[in-house]
Amino acid sequence: MNISEIFTHLGEDRSKYFNAVAPPVIQSSNFVFDTIEDMRQAFSNELDHHIYTRGNNPTVDILRQKMAALEHTEDALVVGSGASAVSASVIANVRSGDHIVCVQKPYSWTSNLISRLLPKFGVEYTFVDGKDIEMISSAIRPNTKVLYLESPNTLTFEIQDLTACSILAKQSNIITIVDNSHASPIFQNPADYGIDIVVHSATKYINGHSDVVAGIICSNREMIKKIFDSELMTLGLTISPHDAALIIRGMRTLDLRVRKSDQSARVIADYFFHHPKVEKLYFPLHSSFDQIELASKQMSGCGGLISIKLKADTKEAVMRFVRSIKRFLMAVSWGGYESLMIPSIAFHDIPGKTDSPVHWSMVRFYIGLESADYLIEDLDNAFKMM
Repeated sequence: MNISEIFTHLGEDRSKYFNAVAPPVIQSSNFVFDTIEDMRQAFSNELDHHIYTRGNNPTVDILRQKMAALEHTEDALVVGSGASAVSASVIANVRSGDHIVCVQKPYSWTSNLISRLLPKFGVEYTFVDGKDIEMISSAIRPNTKVLYLESPNTLTFEIQDLTACSILAKQSNIITIVDNSHASPIFQNPADYGIDIVVHSATKYINGHSDVVAGIICSNREMIKKIFDSELMTLGLTISPHDAALIIRGMRTLDLRVRKSDQSARVIADYFFHHPKVEKLYFPLHSSFDQIELASKQMSGCGGLISIKLKADTKEAVMRFVRSIKRFLMAVSWGGYESLMIPSIAFHDIPGKTDSPVHWSMVRFYIGLESADYLIEDLDNAFKMM
């Protein structure tokens, strides 16, 4: 299906809502039935019927169809956050006595789920270097049920060979899950490489306007029904119809926005690479990246995330650099209009807390929709203050 068809037409039967261009927000908690037979039919398969918005809602359904088509899967679920999407997908596929293999240095709340929450219920785990398929293979046990991937990985953007991981997992009947928030469905479709479940923080590129927190789960019909019937319904992970409508609005321009961020990020990555005060650049599609061949095979673009390690002898130098930046907002997340930065030094020297394992000279940037020249001018001024 053409991507323009997905964004502007798929799932939108305008004859049902007065031929309005934008789908309505069906802000109803409850749906009525004319007969007992109708109600029975709905309860026989709640995934496909509207009973109560905690389970299903017409506005949310439109978003589900669009996301499934974008990720080349049979179906999708929309939940209240990226962390909810990760948690529901993992919990649905493990029980006490099972084992999870996860790439090292995952998103912090994914790490919390796997290393702190699930062990309370008897689920074991092993973190491995996802760049090395042999290390992944050696970590698999007879009780391994889930292989959890992030490609690119958090902060330093390591890539996993999705095809090799899928083949390896299928040999042992292991479910593969990948967080595809970094590349977005515009630049990477893990299901095409055999991955079972694709999750997103829809807060980021998919919504794209910094005004909704949401998550997406994409998979085959059987897996989506399994997660819907248990984790989504039991834990109440539902997104509101209003937020779903905002995400549908954001998706209209997803392709344009992500490509603009990618275009500018390539320019700024090259600027960082040649700057004398940058010790190391992390950007998967830059020629200096050690996995560029694999990254180029799996991803047609990269998006707006760049990390650098500053060539700084003191924390004070890093602080001066960060304080001098005016056109990047200091904040978490990414995917909106505005360019952002997260300096790892913010997670050091916090009273009562252990320092982050990430070196204090690391800074992650998100390149938004401002012009590259405008942002580079700001960075130039900041580097002069180091």
